[in-house]
Amino acid sequence: MSLRLVAGIGHPDRGDDAAGLLAARQLEGHLPPGVALHLCTGDLLGLAQGWAGAALAVCIDAVAPSGHPGRIHVLDGQTGFATGHPASSHGFGLAEAVALSRVLGTLPEKLLIYGIEGADFTPGAAMSPDVASAAEKIARMILAALAD
Repeated sequence: MSLRLVAGIGHPDRGDDAAGLLAARQLEGHLPPGVALHLCTGDLLGLAQGWAGAALAVCIDAVAPSGHPGRIHVLDGQTGFATGHPASSHGFGLAEAVALSRVLGTLPEKLLIYGIEGADFTPGAAMSPDVASAAEKIARMILAALAD
């Protein structure tokens, strides 16, 4: 069986930035056999190395606010994810991991990116209710997709 992984990305103490981690934690103990779960709270260089050769990688991360907290964005990481974004709060972020993997030819066969639009990324802030609700919805969506 080919490697499949789900990565929750975020900073646990920066309000809505923890959305990817919340969604991923809801998947703990519920993923089908052969699907690894990664919680990424810092630099994503390890993720870029870890998904090499994977048949599927699913990444969940908060995205910059644009007026709709909790809005879910679903992108095809192979084709629909631009890599010119400003640096993320992770230093070497998801955009950089995708760009590096493209150059090295190590992108997973299929890369899905679930972005949850945040509102408040202030250190010590609580997660916005709409963002928390979106994280729960994404966890259900991923479980349903992996069951197919």
